[in-house]
Amino acid sequence: MKDNTVIVDGTESSPTIRFAPVFNVAAAFIDRHVEEGRAAKVAIRSTARADVTYGELAERVNRCGNVLKSLGIGRGERMLIVVPDLPEFFYLFWGAVKVGIIPVPLNTLLRAAEYQFLIGDSACAAIVYSPSVAGAVEEALQSAEHKPDHAILTEGAGSILELMEKAPASLDPAPTTATDECFWLYTSGSTGNPKAAVHRHRDPVVTSQLYAYGALGMREHDTIFSASKLFFSYGFGNSMTFPLWAGATTVLNDQRTSVDMTFDTIEAFRPTFYFGVPSLYAQQLAELEKSKRDLGSLRICASSGETVPAEIFRRWKEKVGIAIMDGLGSTESLHIFLSGQPDDYKPGTTGRLVAGYEVKIVGEDGNPVKQGETGTLLVKGESSAIYYWNNPEKTASTMLGEWLNTGDVYYQDDDGYYVNWGRGDDMLKVSGMWCSPMEVEGRLMENPKVLLAAVVGRADDEGLTKPEAFVVLKDANDARDGLVEELQEHCKTGLAGYKYPHWINFVDELPKTVTGKIQRFKLRAST
Repeated sequence: MKDNTVIVDGTESSPTIRFAPVFNVAAAFIDRHVEEGRAAKVAIRSTARADVTYGELAERVNRCGNVLKSLGIGRGERMLIVVPDLPEFFYLFWGAVKVGIIPVPLNTLLRAAEYQFLIGDSACAAIVYSPSVAGAVEEALQSAEHKPDHAILTEGAGSILELMEKAPASLDPAPTTATDECFWLYTSGSTGNPKAAVHRHRDPVVTSQLYAYGALGMREHDTIFSASKLFFSYGFGNSMTFPLWAGATTVLNDQRTSVDMTFDTIEAFRPTFYFGVPSLYAQQLAELEKSKRDLGSLRICASSGETVPAEIFRRWKEKVGIAIMDGLGSTESLHIFLSGQPDDYKPGTTGRLVAGYEVKIVGEDGNPVKQGETGTLLVKGESSAIYYWNNPEKTASTMLGEWLNTGDVYYQDDDGYYVNWGRGDDMLKVSGMWCSPMEVEGRLMENPKVLLAAVVGRADDEGLTKPEAFVVLKDANDARDGLVEELQEHCKTGLAGYKYPHWINFVDELPKTVTGKIQRFKLRAST
C-alpha cells in the first residue's frame, strides 16, 4: 500500500479497515481531498469566518504545522487547544497531527482553576487559545506550577494566525503509524477531575467510516451541523472528522448553544445532517409548538449523550418528519457504536450495533446475561482509547483487555434492540428491586405539560430509598399541587407501582454537563 492510504473491504455487516505501514491521519483527512480533486469545494462554513475550501484548508494546515515546528515543540509533546468552533481549530489540530505533536482540545467554558489542573495534568509543551478565553487561561497560567514553553493566542500580534502568513505552504507528514498515539480527549469530568483518553491515528478513521459513512450514510454532497462543540468527542466527530472523511461541508457556529442558535443556523446554512442531544431536542420541540421554523433541508437527525425518550422521538418525527437516530458512544470509544439507522430504528431504544463493533452485557460475575436481562455494557472496537493518561487505576478498571467498560446498564429486547437503563451509579434499589431513573423520566415526559425530567433516589422517613423527580415544565404557571398528584398517577398507571416518584419538585432547569448529560449526582446532593 502507498503511504498514508486506507483500504476498506470485507462485507457491509463485517467491514475491515486496513492502513498503510506508514500512516499519518492528517494526510487521510486533509491532503487526500486535494489529490482527489476537491480543492475548490467548500470544506468549512462558519458564522464568524469566510468559507474555507479544501485547498485552503490543506494549505493552512501546512502553514500551521510549520509554525508549530519552528517553535520547537517536539514530536509526542502535548499542545492544549482552547479554541471555540472556528476554522483555526482545524488548522491547529491537523497541523499538530501532521508534524507528530499531540493536540489536546479543551472545553472553552472552564474556569481558571480547571485550566490550571489540565495544564499540570497534561504537562503540556504549549497552549494555544482564543482571545475569548484569554482571561481564564492567562489566570491559570499565572498560578500553574507547570509552565508550558509556549502560550500563544490565535489572533493578534505574534499570534498563530499572524505567524502562519509567513510560514511555508508545503509540509510532509511525519512518518507515523496507524497505532501511534495521535491526540487526547479529556472526559467531561462530571463526577471528578477530567481524565485524558489517549487515541491513535487510526481511531477517527474507524468512527468516521463505520458510523458516519456506514450507519448514517453521510456522503460528499452533505452539509453537517452539530449543536455539540468541537472540544467534546461527540462534536469532534460530528463537526470535523465525519464531514472531512466524507468530503462533505461542515458548518461551525462559535456561539453558545441555544434553541434559537440552532434554528437560525439550520435556516441560514441548510444542512442535511443535524446532531443534537435529548434535552435540546425537547427544548426545540417546545419552541416549534409556538412558532414555525424551516427545517426542511434536514434528512438525518442524530442524538447522543442520553437516550431520547420515546415521547420526544414520537413528537419530533410528527413535527419535523424525520426520526432521530439515537446512539450510544463515549470519549473512550471516540464516538458512537450503538445506533438507530435510517432504515432500522425503534423509539425508546439505542438501536442496534454499528457494524465493525462488538458489545456484550455482563452481570456482576462478569459473564454475559441472557437476552432481556440487564447488566453492564462492554464494547470492543478499533477506535478505543489505549489508556487514560496518568491514571493507571482507572485504566485498569475501564479498559479490560480489548473491552471497554462503559458503565451503562443495558438490556437487549426481544427484537434485538438495545435499551439503556441508565448509568450503573444512577440505578435505584426500591423495595428490593432495581428501578431505572430513565424509565420514570420517560413516563413523566409523556405528559404534555412536562419539558424535561430527572429522577434520583431519596430516603424516606424510614431510611428506605424511593424515587424523587425534578421536573421542568413547558409553562412554569402550570406548577401546582394538583399537578404533582396528576403526574404521580400518570406514572402509577404506566409503570410498576414501586417506581412512581414519591416527591416531585418543579424547577426552572436541570443541572447538565456541557454535553447535555443530566448531572443526577448534583440533584442527589440537593435532597
